[in-house]
Amino acid sequence: MQYRQLGRSGLKISALNFGSVTFGGQGNFAATGKVDIAEATRMVDICVEHGVNMFDTADAYSGGEAEEILGRVLQGRSRELLVTSKVRFPTGKGPNEQGLSRHHILNACDDSLRRLGRDHIDLYYLHEWDGLTPVEETLEALQTLRDQGKIRYAGISNFAGWQAMKLLGAAERDCLIAPVSQQLYYSLEARDAEYELLPLAVDQGLGVQVWSPLACGLLTGKYRRGKTAPEDSRRISGWPEPEVRDLKKLYDTIEVLVQIAEEHSVSAARVALAWTLHKPAITSLVLGARKESQLLDNLAAASLRLTQEQVRRLDDVSAPDLIYPYWHQNRNAFDRLSKADLVLQGPAKRHREALETKK
Repeated sequence: MQYRQLGRSGLKISALNFGSVTFGGQGNFAATGKVDIAEATRMVDICVEHGVNMFDTADAYSGGEAEEILGRVLQGRSRELLVTSKVRFPTGKGPNEQGLSRHHILNACDDSLRRLGRDHIDLYYLHEWDGLTPVEETLEALQTLRDQGKIRYAGISNFAGWQAMKLLGAAERDCLIAPVSQQLYYSLEARDAEYELLPLAVDQGLGVQVWSPLACGLLTGKYRRGKTAPEDSRRISGWPEPEVRDLKKLYDTIEVLVQIAEEHSVSAARVALAWTLHKPAITSLVLGARKESQLLDNLAAASLRLTQEQVRRLDDVSAPDLIYPYWHQNRNAFDRLSKADLVLQGPAKRHREALETKK
């Protein structure tokens, strides 16, 4: 297992982490999986054997049951095993039992610690933007938690670029705890994060943990043009994410993915994960599994090496459209772009040149 430094912090985490979204299976989360404590224990054992040192959860997963199961499974294990959790979504019916207010953050963290059976959370994420709460209030609450020893680091998840910069700017100005990482959605199915979030990570030194790097199973090879998906898949069972906007591009991408998988004699899922690990700014991928066989195959992605030509084929077939102002910068500002800019613009320029050559 490779260990990568998390942003500008001194913390090193495994390139592959394990997520507990499939634990419990209560409410809407039943569509993701119904892993009980016995199976969860086996999966964590496998992860530890393969060098995974970070485990991800959230208070929203199965109404807190995922935290409870993960806490019981990790009880008594090495303190080198790190835990992330998250706050933002509703945890009750009251008007203040959601959001990023000081009231909700402090209460929710205590509840998470109780469910996890721990005295601290290693990395505490703001699970979603809250446009009603001043960022200063949110940061002061996180600062309180760190001062109390209840969290070690803070992160943000599912923020837009301007929202992340607003938070980072306020943290620097007021000398408050600053996020060290983003947890975001990024995969061959949807490379939207390349517009703002990955360049921001490069420019500001943020770590990046990717959730659902297999697009909730869309990139496993189960979904092919003209073929029926398995009945036990998340899409069939009602899980709404991710939102697929270009089905033709998705199927084209899967075909190239399967071709490269056959070249390596491995699964399409393993190739998709290896591609994501190869991209700039990525610290780790959060794996979620319902079966041991899935988990073992996904963990093997850490040792798969794709050639530059294979990476380029996947880059080209899944390339995001250049929206404004990026198409203008691509044509007129390429001589003055930074490493952060090139996260999007570099592959885009190669793709455009390849298309022009074919003409």
